[in-house]
Amino acid sequence: MTLGALLDAGVDADVVRCGIDSLGIEGVRLSVGEVVKGGFRATKVDVEHPEQHAHRHLSDVQRLIDTAEITDAQRDLALRIFTAVAQAESTVHGMPLDKVHFHEVGAIDSIVDILGAAIGFDLLGVDELVCSPLPPGRGQIKIDHGICTVPAPGTAELLKGIPLADVPVDAELTTPTGAAIVKVLADRFGPLPAMTIEQIGYGAGTMDFPGRANLLRLIVGTATVPADHDVVMLLESNLDDVSPEIIGHTKQKLLQAGALDVYSTAVQMKKDRPGMILGVIARPAEADAIESIMFAETGTFGIRRQRIERSVRAREAHTVETCWGPILGKVGWRGAGDQVFTPEFDDCARVAHEQGIPLREVYRAALAAYVPSTDAPASVPVVHHHDHDHDHDHDSGHTHDHG
Repeated sequence: MTLGALLDAGVDADVVRCGIDSLGIEGVRLSVGEVVKGGFRATKVDVEHPEQHAHRHLSDVQRLIDTAEITDAQRDLALRIFTAVAQAESTVHGMPLDKVHFHEVGAIDSIVDILGAAIGFDLLGVDELVCSPLPPGRGQIKIDHGICTVPAPGTAELLKGIPLADVPVDAELTTPTGAAIVKVLADRFGPLPAMTIEQIGYGAGTMDFPGRANLLRLIVGTATVPADHDVVMLLESNLDDVSPEIIGHTKQKLLQAGALDVYSTAVQMKKDRPGMILGVIARPAEADAIESIMFAETGTFGIRRQRIERSVRAREAHTVETCWGPILGKVGWRGAGDQVFTPEFDDCARVAHEQGIPLREVYRAALAAYVPSTDAPASVPVVHHHDHDHDHDHDSGHTHDHG
């Protein structure tokens, strides 16, 4: 359903097919067509493949994905989704990660679903994905381990931390594949954000429900954010058992990973223990990757997350000419206010090193060389957020979205 919605929203099916074909699995074919569900047109994707009996381990799936002719970003996203499934199965069955063998999610159709979703979302190039609460469904289903209540144990583990919606349908509405895709990709959960809609995709499921269209809806658009505002994630952790050298190393890794800013503050923690607050400001789409570095490098047991709105200056790159040559910087402005020029530290440091002069002289010369433009700068947004919303409607006859 996710892949169907992606293709319906404009993702190139031929590019997805090429990526799937490059897996080299004999007899696999992606069938894409239009269907009507509950009176609504949608795209239906079916994975045609030969019968299989073998179960796969995470290492088997990794080898398959590694051989695929896809971009590094697509490969990384697909592996992250499969790793999320493996971690859930490891917890449920109480076995090491490398010993877990996939059942349903190790099947060819699930491999294709996940790889196709990874390619599709990468092609969309969104900055943020917003998802509505997921409906797990009701009743019981049969899996390889026998009869179990919905959601299945692996799915329930994946759904930790994700808000759920109670939809009165006796069926499995969120599969392990869907739960894993949402787990990895969703930046936040909630209603449709303020945005200008550009594309809408409908992905059809196989089952038919009375009075409810079995569809997943994907809405793509540009968020409505004023030009002098943007939205960022603030990640903070209190640390009292990490050396300053480790904190310094972690800061560098976080900045290299795309953090907008990193800071540390000395604090007194409980029992008067001296400690540090390690704080990071990051784009919402990069928050998970940033958080993973914080966990790995510091060994922290928890990270506070806040989604905050900033007031910012619009800015653009600008180069000034000095007696030592060009120096990069940026010009900032807010509304019709005065322009502010800031030289780039790295470029000033480079010139200071090459010329053997104090850094402060280069910095002052760059500031003095800037001549404010007499033309008003274009008022352009600093950040555009392209949002996806898996929105599911509870009224009879409306679309019912799930992963």
